[in-house]
Amino acid sequence: MSTPVHDDPLSRERDHLAASRSALRAMREDVESLDITDVTANWVNAAVLQSQIEERIKALADLSETPLFFGRLDYLHAPGADQAEGAEGERFYVGRRHVHDADGDPMVIDWRAPVSQPFYRASKKDPLDIGLRRRFGYTGGDLTAYEDEHLSDPTEAATTSKLLQQEIERPRVGPMRDIVATIQPEQDEIVRAGLAGSVCVQGGPGTGKTAVGLHRVAFLLYAHRERLARTGTLVIGPNKSFLHYIEQVLPALGELTVHQATVDDLVAHVEVRGADDATAAVVKGDARMAAVLRRALYAHVALPTEGLVVVRGSRRWRVAAYELEEIVRELLARDIRYGAAREALPQRIAHAVLVQMERAGEAPDDRVQNAVARNAAVKAAVKAVWPQVDPAKLVLRLLSDADFLAAHAEGVLTEDEQKAVLWVKPARSVKSAKWSPADAVLIDEATDLIERTHSLGHVVLDEAQDLSPMQYRAVGRRCSTGSATVLGDLAQGTTPWATRSWEEALAHLGKGEAVVEELTAGFRVPTDVITYASRLLPHIAPGLTPVASIRENPGFFEIRTTGAGAVDAGVTEAGAADAGTAGAGTADVVAACRELLEREGSVGLIAADARVPGLAEALGAAGIGFVAPGEETTHATRLTLVPASLAKGLEYDYVVLDEPRAVVDGEPDERTGLRRLYVCLTRAVSGLIVTHGTDLPPQLA
Repeated sequence: MSTPVHDDPLSRERDHLAASRSALRAMREDVESLDITDVTANWVNAAVLQSQIEERIKALADLSETPLFFGRLDYLHAPGADQAEGAEGERFYVGRRHVHDADGDPMVIDWRAPVSQPFYRASKKDPLDIGLRRRFGYTGGDLTAYEDEHLSDPTEAATTSKLLQQEIERPRVGPMRDIVATIQPEQDEIVRAGLAGSVCVQGGPGTGKTAVGLHRVAFLLYAHRERLARTGTLVIGPNKSFLHYIEQVLPALGELTVHQATVDDLVAHVEVRGADDATAAVVKGDARMAAVLRRALYAHVALPTEGLVVVRGSRRWRVAAYELEEIVRELLARDIRYGAAREALPQRIAHAVLVQMERAGEAPDDRVQNAVARNAAVKAAVKAVWPQVDPAKLVLRLLSDADFLAAHAEGVLTEDEQKAVLWVKPARSVKSAKWSPADAVLIDEATDLIERTHSLGHVVLDEAQDLSPMQYRAVGRRCSTGSATVLGDLAQGTTPWATRSWEEALAHLGKGEAVVEELTAGFRVPTDVITYASRLLPHIAPGLTPVASIRENPGFFEIRTTGAGAVDAGVTEAGAADAGTAGAGTADVVAACRELLEREGSVGLIAADARVPGLAEALGAAGIGFVAPGEETTHATRLTLVPASLAKGLEYDYVVLDEPRAVVDGEPDERTGLRRLYVCLTRAVSGLIVTHGTDLPPQLA
């Protein structure tokens, strides 16, 4: 006997979804119909208000492919007094944003609201007063299934949620998705940590650390919106491709005001056109360079040897050299910014003159003091004692003038280190110099010594393990009065200056008090894949806890030997030569890509940077379309060709990893190469094929 429609739980839930979508549409129409003609004082206020309205309209967008709610909570009793919206027996639908009906009653509760927290935290052991937790399954935007957990029923055994597993393993095409429907209890604790404290998350591949960091931003904006609207938030990623990959997560959660940047973007005071060798980059990235820069800057301050005379009308006021020296020494002792001290110096001198005027019976006021501070003699004295310094010119001189560098690096850098950072061919000017990324960070440090860098309310720093100490300092300046969420994996450090410990990194960041959390449960990487990749851990990060995959599906994993030495699949002899050995076995690599493209989801072909041109030619000759990292994949073009140097942070349903030995050999040292290989091995969500024509690294044995 069939169940009547009105008694069918799935039909009732679909009805609630339809009603919620209608309510959201009404909320949007209400905002769109607002008339601000008579409520603003001027055009500036009108423009600001109109901008806020437009952002609100965007935040209320109903994304057809995105479920409006993904869970339901049935409380046994009313939630606590601070959650007055709850009542005995009341149910709450948990979704990405709040939706209310025409009477203001909630139809969907924001996942960040306190009343939604048990959806992520409740368990059989601690049901948190939840009688029923229901999860919903969707196909596109259509509700197709549900799954119930009776948390307060002692007779019902705890089971693993099939819908949760399906959502985690769901194939993806395009940019990174939010994980708001699948946040786990240990992840939720980090997401909901307070704004006042900084958090560092050590997480291996597939543990969701990036998603946790982004959802933490969304939560903080919900809980502290007014404060963060004033102070600002920033997400920092390793490169533009990574930022493009994650850029849709926060908008999908209704947050449109968070800025994204790389560290290079933050320190873009000069045009970067050069590059350092590894030795020079390591020295320039060392925190000791901050001391060298400080010495070089304050060496410009000269203690006065002569007094000065200020003429006002018929009177002459003399400030002795010893008085000027006392003023200068006092400013130096205060340890304020170079530029702030320079601005304070004429006022201090003027104050000394005013003291003399008062002793002579005059009654000068602030206007007189300001006039004295602008006096030509005072300006000349300030220029001689505390001259203006351009930060780029300061760094230019340090890197060009061996004597100047030696004078200020003595006892800080060794002679060999000084030689490593000195330019072989000094530049004539700031504009003609071929600045490197590390040079730009030095200029940023010098800029901050002169004038304080603006601080934001909260900064998320992802893939932090690859930053140098000086880069950490640059990021720390952007959150000196705010807090930070630091995300990374010590095993994935692939720069010569990679982080050795989070304690050291956090000290450079200025957040030594940050709590270090470790995520070890792997949700994204299949068991067989992470087990294979973890063979490298003893060689790249001894003592680090391996990721334990909690996936029920072991995934698809194969190692295939290719036809080494063959030049095929449309790769010419010249093309193979240009790409090193990219022609070797490319037919097998192309075949593996074609095989995986028959499956549902995205595919990544990851290879050593030098082999990418040859593989691109082979794919083109085989008629297989592909995009580069950062470009949008589509259902028609689902393959991304990824240089190993850009693989970090990216994920694909299926991955073909070409020639692991070449990935290792493409780095300046074996440890860095093995770390790069570890990154490449752990980009697959559902399956991995490793192809090789040369021997695999022995560490994988």
